[in-house]
Amino acid sequence: MIKKTAHFTCSIEFPLFVEARNPCLEMSFEQINCDLSDKIFPAFNRILLESKMNQTTFFLSILFFFCLSSPPWAQERLKLATTTSTANSGLLDHLHPFFEKEVGIRIHAIAVGTGKALKLAQNGDVDVVLVHARQAEEAFVKAGHGVNRKEVMYNDFVIVGPVTDPSGISGSENVIQALRTIAAQKSLWYSRGDDSGTHKKEMSLWQETGLKPGNAWFQAIGQGMGKTLLAADEKKAYTLSDRGTYIALSTENRIELKILHEGDSRLFNPYGVIAVNPKKHPHVKFELAMKYIDFLTSPKGQSLIGSFRMNGKILFHPHLGD
Repeated sequence: MIKKTAHFTCSIEFPLFVEARNPCLEMSFEQINCDLSDKIFPAFNRILLESKMNQTTFFLSILFFFCLSSPPWAQERLKLATTTSTANSGLLDHLHPFFEKEVGIRIHAIAVGTGKALKLAQNGDVDVVLVHARQAEEAFVKAGHGVNRKEVMYNDFVIVGPVTDPSGISGSENVIQALRTIAAQKSLWYSRGDDSGTHKKEMSLWQETGLKPGNAWFQAIGQGMGKTLLAADEKKAYTLSDRGTYIALSTENRIELKILHEGDSRLFNPYGVIAVNPKKHPHVKFELAMKYIDFLTSPKGQSLIGSFRMNGKILFHPHLGD
C-alpha cells in the first residue's frame, strides 16, 4: 500500500508588529518561516496520516481553527506617534491596556520627539499624535494636517543638575536667571537637540536670555529625554527635563540628578492629542483615532492619568483636574 502524504507550505511576507514593552519592535514572518516549515507543517502531515479525514476536510479544519484563534497580527492596529516622555515615564504602559481591551485593537506607539511625531503625522504615516508643543501643534492644525486637537494633561519642566549644584542656581529668582548663571559659569549643559517639545521649550528660554549657547560647555546630543537624563547624570551636567520622566528615572534609582530650579510659569508643559486629517490622508484610521482621543479626554481616561504615580508623586496632571 502506498501512503499519501499531504504537504503544506507557508510563504507569508507581511510584517508582524510585536506589541510589548517596546511597541516599536518589528519582525517579519520570513524570520520564522523556516520554523513553520520544519516543525509545524510536518506535524500536520503526521496527524493527517493517522486520521481518517481526507485532505480537503483536514485543511478546512485547520483554516477554521486559525480564523477562530484571532492571532495578534490579525487585530486592527492604531498607529500613534508620541513623545519620548510619555513612553519613558511608563504612562503608555499604564493607559493603553485599558483602551486596547475596551476597543479590541492594538496600539503601535512610535516614541520620538514632538517635531518628528508631527512630521510622521504630516506624511500620513500615523493615525494620531500625542505631543507637547502647543505652538507647533496649533500650526500643524492650521496647516490642515490635523483635526480635533484636544487638551489631555500637563506637568512642568524642571532644571536638573548635580547634587553639588556647581553653578549655584538653586536660589535663582526665575529660570532665565538660572540659565544665565549656568552660561556665565560655563557649566556643562546637555541639550536634547532633537526638535522635541522639550528642546523647543529649551531654545525659547535660551532666546529669552539673549544668549546664543554653542561653546564647549553646551552639548546638543540629539537624544530622547531618558537618554539625555542618563547622559547628564553620568557627566554631572545640567539639563532641562519634563518632571514626569525625571520622577520615573529617579524613582528607579537610575539617576542621581537633583531638581535645582522649578515653579516658573514659563515651565508649564501641556500635552495635546490630534487626529491626522483624513481629507489629506484618506487611508488613516480616523474613527479609531477619534475613539482614542475620546478615551484620553473621557472621565475614565483622565482618572487613569491622574492615578499614574510613583512613590506617591503624580507625573502628569489630567486636564480636567486631579
